Amino acid sequence: MKEKIKSVSVVGLGKLGLPLSAALASRGCHVVGIDSDSAKVQEFNQGKFCFEPQLEDCLTLGKERLSFTTDLNQLLQTDITFVIVPTPSMADGSFSIEYVEQALERIGNVLRQKNSFHVVSVVSTVLPGSMEVLKAVLEKKSGKRCGQSLGLCYNPAFIALGNVIHNFLNPDFILIGESDQESGETLEKLFIDFCTNAPAIHRMNFINAEITKISLNTYVTMKISFGNTLARICEQLPGADAEVVAKALGSDSRVGPKYLRGALGYGGPCFPRDNRAFSCMGRKVGIPAFSAEATDRVNEFQVTWLLSLVKSYAKKEDVIGLWGLSYKPDTDVIEESQGMKLAEALINDSHPVVVYDPVAMSNSQKILGNRVSYADSALDCLRQASVLVIMTPWKEFSRFEKNQADFYDGKQRLIIDCWQILKGDFSSSEMKHVVLGKTL
Repeated sequence: MKEKIKSVSVVGLGKLGLPLSAALASRGCHVVGIDSDSAKVQEFNQGKFCFEPQLEDCLTLGKERLSFTTDLNQLLQTDITFVIVPTPSMADGSFSIEYVEQALERIGNVLRQKNSFHVVSVVSTVLPGSMEVLKAVLEKKSGKRCGQSLGLCYNPAFIALGNVIHNFLNPDFILIGESDQESGETLEKLFIDFCTNAPAIHRMNFINAEITKISLNTYVTMKISFGNTLARICEQLPGADAEVVAKALGSDSRVGPKYLRGALGYGGPCFPRDNRAFSCMGRKVGIPAFSAEATDRVNEFQVTWLLSLVKSYAKKEDVIGLWGLSYKPDTDVIEESQGMKLAEALINDSHPVVVYDPVAMSNSQKILGNRVSYADSALDCLRQASVLVIMTPWKEFSRFEKNQADFYDGKQRLIIDCWQILKGDFSSSEMKHVVLGKTL
């Protein structure tokens, strides 16, 4: 093993690149964050950052070791360069590696000037076969061969927005696809020093690492869809409770409790597209990915089913309130969120809608515009609504107490708790409380 890595560069300062830079700096690395967006770099240098739990703490701990720049030549002062740029989804579900290729072309040109060993690690999610293409690009532009003063690794992140810092510092495992042994050892040494929980480190060739990354998210989404199917069945059987059933199932070591619950479907920038990419991977090699396709159908059904449930309780003129628009708690990301999808479905069905989210209001306004009303608080949203649907399990919502809902205005209200987060039964003479996963 080489001596402790002291300097790292991160190319691409988005919602993963910035937290990775901050986390590395907080653990003692000197980090250069590089992005081609000069406005973004200027904001970071002025101390203006995106919302992410623990990010501010890491930035404070590592501020003396962290800098931001648009100058790619600064990576020459570092030992490892992480590349975290977008790999947009294509119409067939595959990922475009155009931006990664562009980044590696520029990095390769810079590395022509460097004589000492340098590892480039691609963090962006790619499909099987992509890393060999990227290796050829890097070798051509750098004039070097991997294994000879240059190394290339595939080191995708297994994180969730809202838990990015925690997931970086405390991963379940580290995945390293390597072009050569020295590159893998260099990256392994960094993670031994960086991670706080001594995770398992799996080193392998590119193709196995590429398959592992895309397969993991597909397996997790399959578990989510199973839990939701279980919940919908329990709702139709007297005395059934999906949470009770899932707890028992999860105690079996072959199943496990994580992601096994009856609530709503998955969303965000990773799960939906990774599942479609897995199906695409299967088609390309002539193997139908039936389980992945069924998982997607179940996920798409959740909003359709929830809309029908809301309509079964609500009159056309009733205001429908939504608590939560982000795809999960502790993030402002609304991409593929079930809350946004239900809002659109309700609008299309001509229902008046009022929404509230602790941090995603600004992002949602860009999409929903003046087609919905925006509440000032969770309580204000409930007060305006005849039917309230809890779409995202924010902690703020779980702390809501029954007496806060006693408006004494004579208005009949319904709360549909999709995540079983409200404590106790909120039912009263003026309130009906429906919990998903239990008999409806």
